[in-house]
Amino acid sequence: MTAIILAGGKGTRLKPFTMTIPKPLLPLGDVPVLEIVIAQLAKAGFQRVVLSLGHMAPLFTALLGDGSRWGLRIDTVIEDQPLGTAGSLRLVQDLSEHFLVMNGDLLTTLDYRGLMEHHVAKKSWATIAVNRRKVHIDYGVIVSDKSGNLSKYREKPTIKYDVSMGIYVFSKKALRFIPAEGRFDVPQLMLGIKDAGKPVQCYKTECYWQDIGRFDDYQAASDDFVKDPNRFLSGTHA
Repeated sequence: MTAIILAGGKGTRLKPFTMTIPKPLLPLGDVPVLEIVIAQLAKAGFQRVVLSLGHMAPLFTALLGDGSRWGLRIDTVIEDQPLGTAGSLRLVQDLSEHFLVMNGDLLTTLDYRGLMEHHVAKKSWATIAVNRRKVHIDYGVIVSDKSGNLSKYREKPTIKYDVSMGIYVFSKKALRFIPAEGRFDVPQLMLGIKDAGKPVQCYKTECYWQDIGRFDDYQAASDDFVKDPNRFLSGTHA
């Protein structure tokens, strides 16, 4: 199995940390985020990881090497200019029939093998890993009709919604929906596949998931990892 990790962003929301270290290489405790991800993928049975790089690309290759310490192969592709989260897939050669694509700046306990198996079993062209989030509203929420009459009054409700985890599976035939040139992102690709009448699955999971795009999220992920590293690394080669 092949996994493509998107790691070319500049991480501007985490400055000044990312001025000298790319976001996926920021440490959780004393382990870089990307090393945790690669160790998890190796445990799940992936044999090849392709890093899609841009910003500070040499740091990745210097730190991670060829992947042999995890028992898999690491290849790299370099974006000379930003191609978007789906446009960068044009650069990857020799893709397997079904392959994983994910952001390199997250911490999760997702069952990667289960995600792949679900995608194949459903004969989907694309699958989105989805996580349930909750937002607590500290106000009374008012719903009124067009005439201004009260319809509903909800006191400090909790709103639940599903979000993309930044982890996807694609079948190789889905690549035909990526234009030959220009920037192109995963949401555009997913909608293009759906609008063409091809199946796009949502793989819903309540596993742990934390994006580290903002300082508060990075701090939360770091605290959770330091508190219980085995939760994320048990049985891996990290």
